[in-house]
Amino acid sequence: MDRLIAANPAPKHVNYERDSHLYAMSDALPIGALVTDIQGNVRHGNAAYVSICGLTAASLQNRHWVSALHPDDRSRASHEWQQALDSDIPCHIEARILRPDSSIAWVSINSTRLAEGQGHIQTVEDISIRKQQEYMLQAAEEALYLEKERAQVTLNSIGDAVISTDIACRVTYLNRVAEEMTGWAQEDALGRPITDVFHIIDNQSRQLASNPARRAIEENRIVGLAMGTILIGRDDSELAIEDSAAPIRDRNSQITGAVIIFHHASQSFTIASRMAHLAQHDALTNLPNRVLLEERLARAIGLAQRHQQQVALLFIDLDAFKAINDRLGHAAGDTLLQSVARRFESCVRNTDTVCRLGGDEFVILLTELNSINDARRVAEAIFHTLLSPHHIDKQAIDITASLGISLYPENGTTPEELIHCADAAMYRIKRESSNNYRFFTSDMLLDHQHRQPGSSDPTRDSTSRPGVPPKATML
Repeated sequence: MDRLIAANPAPKHVNYERDSHLYAMSDALPIGALVTDIQGNVRHGNAAYVSICGLTAASLQNRHWVSALHPDDRSRASHEWQQALDSDIPCHIEARILRPDSSIAWVSINSTRLAEGQGHIQTVEDISIRKQQEYMLQAAEEALYLEKERAQVTLNSIGDAVISTDIACRVTYLNRVAEEMTGWAQEDALGRPITDVFHIIDNQSRQLASNPARRAIEENRIVGLAMGTILIGRDDSELAIEDSAAPIRDRNSQITGAVIIFHHASQSFTIASRMAHLAQHDALTNLPNRVLLEERLARAIGLAQRHQQQVALLFIDLDAFKAINDRLGHAAGDTLLQSVARRFESCVRNTDTVCRLGGDEFVILLTELNSINDARRVAEAIFHTLLSPHHIDKQAIDITASLGISLYPENGTTPEELIHCADAAMYRIKRESSNNYRFFTSDMLLDHQHRQPGSSDPTRDSTSRPGVPPKATML
């Protein structure tokens, strides 16, 4: 190797006209190019190569071409080059160039022999960016592999059985507990319909129970099994189980499948069900939060579309709540919010949803409405129930509210549109008078476009007259 790198004298017989023509052609190339003699000593390097290696053209003369490479790559590159020469084939090498400032450039070298033993010509392309991308991709793949391994260990360590499916309800995964409870090994279950592996019946009727994975996908929500559900194992054994199923979504919120988590019926309050509840409910009031609201609202819109009905969304903001909270303390403010939540629930049907978005904001979803008057009656019931003071810490506290209403399909066809329009209607009332309600109209968006639900606004803490019933502003 040292013999190759050592400087060698220039060849005795030089055809200056031929070499001058060859050098001119190499200088015209947009990528690095080297012309060497038959031993590999550099006779000429073009400007692009000089730029890549960081050396001067003069310093390259009569040095073996591998001398510019990183010391760790020289032996391998020389060996591959010599093998190509012996086999009389073109040579392709990827290696690192070590520049004088100690920086490194990855290059792709293609070497071919010139005619009549005149030496060799090499093209040298800087591939540092590609190599960096390859390293980043490799690092990402390794990180993903480690993440999958951690997830696998976690799923195999919990006490519940877990089965996942694709969008067509074909099995894509079973953890160890699921294998034990169903009698199906994962390698046998993969790709099978979920009904083959998770075969469930009703204990009383002995009829086939509905597929929870299919329901979760079709209804786009978490579903649970009815009491008395029996899992029929692969060996025809029977086991009473409890479970829940939820849709699986990708980063674009598109449903890609479902996951079923189940356990023996005697094991109540499993980790999965507790976590699912906490993820979809407000910790203070135990009301559904925005996540569950949007799921139910999307489902209500679908049902209303099929049955030619209306959906109403009531956006409620308590008037002057911040002043009450500051005066009485946060503990009393929390108790007041809980009291308000219970009153709101008393104004709606079991099929409706009362949700707390956060702070002093609530949303009520009214489904399967036949007319706008159904929404108006609930709004008036809300204000009526707030007429009575809330008794907290031996104090009577009066609270009023501002309420905006949006309707499907008149004001929007998506959950986001209906929430935004109801909030805009509430915001208009808050600015004008408070302690009132109003249906959304398109002009409300003009003074609402720079404010999102939940953002601070001085009008939201305006003082209202406790105990004064509202006068509804109609469309």
